[in-house]
Amino acid sequence: MTNPISPFLRQQGTLILDGGLATELERRGHDLRDALWSARLLRDDPDAIRQLHLDYYGAGADCCTSASYQATLPGFMNHGYSAGQAADLIRLSVRLVIEARDAFWAVESNRTRRLRPLVAASVGPYGAYLADGSEYTGAYELDEAGLAAFHRARWAILAGSGADLLACETIPSLAEARALAGLLDETPDVWAWFSFSCRDGAHISDGTPLAECAALLSGHERVAAIGINCTPPRFIPDLIRAVAAVTDKPIIVYPNSGETYDPLTKRWLGEAIPAEFGTYSREWRKLGAGLIGGCCRTTPDHVRQISDRFRKRTWPIA
Repeated sequence: MTNPISPFLRQQGTLILDGGLATELERRGHDLRDALWSARLLRDDPDAIRQLHLDYYGAGADCCTSASYQATLPGFMNHGYSAGQAADLIRLSVRLVIEARDAFWAVESNRTRRLRPLVAASVGPYGAYLADGSEYTGAYELDEAGLAAFHRARWAILAGSGADLLACETIPSLAEARALAGLLDETPDVWAWFSFSCRDGAHISDGTPLAECAALLSGHERVAAIGINCTPPRFIPDLIRAVAAVTDKPIIVYPNSGETYDPLTKRWLGEAIPAEFGTYSREWRKLGAGLIGGCCRTTPDHVRQISDRFRKRTWPIA
């Protein structure tokens, strides 16, 4: 099996990711003040999600990630859905990305040398389901076995969804990384990237050194990339160095905008400038990151700035 990321790194040198999903949907006027967060729109306005994916592909993204970060079987069932209905909504999250990718590619493939973009199925942490802020601490009541049991059913759905790979993202603890790596071992035809939320330039959210996490995952053949997301840009250079020191796997970074989230008021504080984010992306690439995008509070404008620094938005066929 070939790492789905490899052709992009060989041909382009960089794989450009999308930006924030839920926070961009909020910016577009959707009220996501719900435990389901962006997953609520899988039920209420799937067209808005599909359009956002399409906008990211159009801005230059080589890979978009599904709205399944907060979509879980127990989460939907707590809102009155049956297990079957919940599973269908999780599958829908990936289908919306595939539809957007295919619509984009139907036009773009005739006038560009870009590779056909990828679809990643988001696997959010247990704390995203809890919606209590623990996705940024890793302070869970479940042990590794409990975390594997929680993730297993959704993992199986997403593994069979048609996505090119799974995105294990915003992982706050070593135990959760181990649990997800175990599920990857149970699904031999699946690739996944692993990205951690970090509290400083050396440690993930639960205090484990990022280098220790990267070294653990480096031995798993179908780990497509290892890195960092939903972390302030100022920490990214040191974190890239920490990963590069212990693995030859591709390094993935998609930080938040640099604004600060206040979990008490549930508001973002500060200001993000897309052009500055784009400038940072060149430094991240020089340090060794091969997959670059944005997380919370980044937008298609941020992705366009990244794309413009690494290649033309469209590559005309001579």
